[in-house]
Amino acid sequence: MSASLYDAGAADLAAEHEALIQFLYLAPVGLVQTRADGEILMINPISAQLLMPLQPDGNLLNLFDALENVAPELRHLCAMFTRPAGMVCDGLHIHLNGGTLRARRAPQVLSLSLLKLDEARFMAVLSDVSEQVRRERQLRQNDAWLNALLTSITDYALVSLDSEGRVCEWNETIGRVTGHSEAVVGTPYSVFYPRDAITHEQVRDRLHEADQNGWILDEGARQRADGSQFWASSMISPLPDHDSTFDDPDGPAYCLVLRDISDKREAIETRRKNMFCDHLTGVANRRAFFEAAELELQRNRRAPRPTALVLLDADHFKRINDRHGHPGGDAVLRQLGLMLVATFRQVDVVARVGGEEFAVLLPSSTGDGALAVAERLRQLVAQQAILFEGGRIELTISAGVAASDGVNLDLDTLMKRADQALYAAKANGRNRIECWTPALAAPVETPPKNPTPATP
Repeated sequence: MSASLYDAGAADLAAEHEALIQFLYLAPVGLVQTRADGEILMINPISAQLLMPLQPDGNLLNLFDALENVAPELRHLCAMFTRPAGMVCDGLHIHLNGGTLRARRAPQVLSLSLLKLDEARFMAVLSDVSEQVRRERQLRQNDAWLNALLTSITDYALVSLDSEGRVCEWNETIGRVTGHSEAVVGTPYSVFYPRDAITHEQVRDRLHEADQNGWILDEGARQRADGSQFWASSMISPLPDHDSTFDDPDGPAYCLVLRDISDKREAIETRRKNMFCDHLTGVANRRAFFEAAELELQRNRRAPRPTALVLLDADHFKRINDRHGHPGGDAVLRQLGLMLVATFRQVDVVARVGGEEFAVLLPSSTGDGALAVAERLRQLVAQQAILFEGGRIELTISAGVAASDGVNLDLDTLMKRADQALYAAKANGRNRIECWTPALAAPVETPPKNPTPATP
């Protein structure tokens, strides 16, 4: 090849490379190219803008590290992706915060798609989808409403409720779907829910939201008179022209349509897990936690009631990973998730919100009540070693508890208080639970998460 042709080819390659770089920097979405371990090779300004709030020290060097506290499953998903190339995740929603004033200046929800280019490189695409998520939430409600109208109605129960949500009268559809007799008349509609699946306050909340929106629909486990459970879609709507001032206060004010959709449960559960579950532990993910927490605190502002939050960490988790590898750490987190679900109520929202950090929202629970349950969990964890590869991994947890106790608190304040109590538990020796007090609001020196043991 002549020198002139070589120079021309080199110039063409340089021009293509420059065009690629310009595309990377001017693309309307965030683009990040990384090594297999997450080390960032190239990043455009939009990605830097979206990710920098997660790295207060400005040390934005590794994508997995930057997202560890908000998308802890990402590193695990990449490690489990064994194909030489392909899509690791497409449109994974990452919730950054709980929707506070800060969130109005920065995105609440990021969408992440991650493509494995080859054995050595990944390409990430990031975008702010906060508004889209809010719209999708409303569309899901509309879709569920249409599904309830258009599918078979041979498996429904039609229940009339009074203004307090009590069953007004019995009919054959109630008996057919739930097995309840006429004795159900006069009891709250929570009789159709499993134990600990709904609080007294939430019974009233759903009636209020039906009044505001014209209807309210939710899906989940329901309970028959014999104690057996089934999967159901339930919709409550106010009866037209009902006025409790003039009408019989014990007469029908709402209509509850309860449909047995057990045959669709597997598909519904699969969709729910894909959207709202942490892939490693099976508990709720950050997205589900923040949506549930915001809704509960909105209800709290309308009708004050106690609400508690528990934040907890696995103690010395880095030591576990260093000694047993990430598979050992994953086994610990999975077992901790199982113990959390077994300890807290069905109505409580148990979520993994960081690498080894979990959060539990307890509706209608005081700080003392949350403390008692958290202490029960602490004892359970300390007493049950995790079996891994023929050995035993000892584990303890530290937790912080904060509660609104009827006071109007936003989610950021409640989480900040629980976090201060969690750090107090660590500072006081770990393997303990601390409740927030005003004294903890003063700045304290945070102990290192995994201090290096002194050399003898």
